[in-house]
Amino acid sequence: MTSGLDLYTRTARLASARVIRAYSTSFGLASRLLPRRVRGHIADVYALVRVADEIVDGPAAEAGVAGAERRSLLDALEAETLAAMARGFSANLVVHAFAATSRQTGIAADLLRPFFSSMRMDADGFVALDEAAYRAYVHGSAEVVGSMCLRAFAQEGRGMAIDDGLEEGARRLGAAFQKVNFLRDLADDHRRLGRSYFPGIDPLAFSEDDKLGIVAEVDDDLAVARSALTRLPPASRRATAAAAGLFGRLNEELRVTPAAELTRRRVSVPRAVKLRVLAAAVAGRPAAGRA
Repeated sequence: MTSGLDLYTRTARLASARVIRAYSTSFGLASRLLPRRVRGHIADVYALVRVADEIVDGPAAEAGVAGAERRSLLDALEAETLAAMARGFSANLVVHAFAATSRQTGIAADLLRPFFSSMRMDADGFVALDEAAYRAYVHGSAEVVGSMCLRAFAQEGRGMAIDDGLEEGARRLGAAFQKVNFLRDLADDHRRLGRSYFPGIDPLAFSEDDKLGIVAEVDDDLAVARSALTRLPPASRRATAAAAGLFGRLNEELRVTPAAELTRRRVSVPRAVKLRVLAAAVAGRPAAGRA
């Protein structure tokens, strides 16, 4: 007989799945290659990350929530998530789903806290980051999320040991995704938010050298990630290869788009191209673009 908690958790996970379908095309498409259980864990992680991001940059501001109150909302979300991870329940469905996944996969508070630290940097407002702050931000906003996903993938392998090589690959993949997003959102981040993530780079004087340096850094991150993902269980390996391929293809679009154009518009990959990259990952073939 299904318990009330089981029903509640299933309902919470349906809510998280709805979030990833609504907000993510590339990540959502790649996650469909995962076994249902692992896909659910990934959706639970994604949904919490998305809700936090929407507090600091999205609908909270559009609703007229002031910066200090957004910071309070973010702090409350972190506190509720940590409490739910400990007790196994939250009245917030997205938090409850994440807590259930954390308890089942071994995602601990030491991965969650850096994420919220990076989100607080956004909530507090900044104009530009220096090198140390940039690295800290990428670690908290992306690298630890990669580590969370790795713990979800390990559930497919039932006992797959997570060593330093897998951890590094997961973190570098998360970093690559974040840097690509920073680069493609360069215009919006500067124009709408008055923000620049890349240290030492002025969006008003963004050059080809600036762009190519970032693209090369993403290439390096993806190379490390692709080397590690070969050790993942089969379905998780295909899904991760698909995600890496999709962002690798986007990185290629950024490489060939003039730097001046990136300060005016957001680059994307056509859906037909995304589907070809997914098909290549399913077939075990390298995706188009640089390896």
